[in-house]
Amino acid sequence: MFNTTTLVAIIILLVLSLLVNILKILREYERGVVFRLGRFVGIRGPGLIILIPFVEKLIKVNLRTVVMDVPPQDVITKDNVSVKVNAVVYFRVVHSDKAILEVENYLTATSQLCQTTLRSIIGQFELDDILSNRDKINSDLQTIIDSQTDPWGVKVSAVEIKHIDLPNEMQRAMSKQAETERIRRSKVINANGELEAAEKLSQASDIMSTNPITIQLRYLQTLNEIGNEKNSTIVFPIPIEMFKLFEKFMKDDNKNEKTKE
Repeated sequence: MFNTTTLVAIIILLVLSLLVNILKILREYERGVVFRLGRFVGIRGPGLIILIPFVEKLIKVNLRTVVMDVPPQDVITKDNVSVKVNAVVYFRVVHSDKAILEVENYLTATSQLCQTTLRSIIGQFELDDILSNRDKINSDLQTIIDSQTDPWGVKVSAVEIKHIDLPNEMQRAMSKQAETERIRRSKVINANGELEAAEKLSQASDIMSTNPITIQLRYLQTLNEIGNEKNSTIVFPIPIEMFKLFEKFMKDDNKNEKTKE
């Protein structure tokens, strides 16, 4: 009885083992690369896959987009500035057979290729170009990496630079440069405002010169504005013509004194 039970258990285990090796279920986003006695025979899936036990071997390949974080890379830019740059790469397998047959590990290979290409491309640009032309750099990275991963059956859809870490000395220099630029712009704006104000005042003086009474009206308006502010001190503007009259009187007095002498 014991021997019969043991034999049945062994048979059941053998059947289960065969079923595990024969039947494979692949999800919609998976494909199976099948080898028969070491030779590639095709791609199968998705769904239920039947294999010849101990003869055929299946390797699963994930077709979903992989988001890979490229670790920070020490790069010296074209203008000899040391920076650390990291990026993120989006890629997926489009040919399952090439991803298994043409490269040992397509994930590791793609990661290493992204790191070396990132250092190479960033080193061809100056720091200002890296900060202002990220779209162009991302496009160049995507084109170069995709062309090199194409024989592996890997499609690189996008490469994005995430962060550029600058030295503290460079950050201070750039901050000072930006502050100086803002000061320059403010001075230019102020000078343009003074120029426009001078032009308007010149036009106003030309208009007032045609009718002198407008100057008196402007004096009265200014006094009214000062009075509304409730200031303790009121300044009365005196026309320059009055100083000319005083100067004329002084000259006449001097002439009379000289005549008497």
